Parts: sequence; structure tokens; C-alpha cells
Amino acid sequence: MKYLMLVMMEPLDEPVPGEDDVEPWVRRHDESGVRVFGDRLAPARQATTVRMRSTGRIVTPGPFAQRHEQIAGLDVLECTSMDHAVQVALEHPMARLGAIEIRPFYDWDAVEPSPATP
Repeated sequence: MKYLMLVMMEPLDEPVPGEDDVEPWVRRHDESGVRVFGDRLAPARQATTVRMRSTGRIVTPGPFAQRHEQIAGLDVLECTSMDHAVQVALEHPMARLGAIEIRPFYDWDAVEPSPATP
């Protein structure tokens, strides 16, 4: 199953010591086939948020939320379970230095088709 791993920067007073270089993590999970795709994102200040409302379009400079956590990158993982995805994420340096959100992709095969209308 595919999982989206959002890598977030978060200010910490006392990060857990460990390896900060992400490249060994990338190589290991690229070689194993677990990491399907990943990349670093430009800073949140370069984001644009887009909304369509009854009053028209709203295009706002900046990220969706004004928060202390900012999305720094993303990875798409192919894992056997959420537990497997959690294990992979825990090995990422940003699990110590920030935060990581893991979310399964929507399971289109689990959706029951709606009855056909005449």
C-alpha cells in the first residue's frame, strides 16, 4: 500500500541526538524499493494557497496555515502496513528534528461502485 510521508520542520528546544544527514535514509529506502518518490520543497514563504468560493477565486500568498510547523518535503512510500511505514519514518532524521505525518493513499478498490441510474 502507498503512504504519503509529509516531512515537517518544527522548532525544538532539545532535539534527540543522532545522524542529521538524510542521504543514507534516502539511499537505503530507494534501494529497498520502499521509497517510490521524494523531494524537498521550497520554503513555505514561496507557497500560494488557492480557494474557489461563491464570491470567486481567492489566491493568497503563503502557506495554507500559519503554523510553527511547515512542510519541508514529502516522500511516497510503498509499505506492507501502517506499522511498516511508521518504522521507515522513525528512521528519518526529521522524526528527531521535526515531525512526520504518514497518511495512506485512498483505497479506490475498497470503494463500492454506486448503482447505475437508468
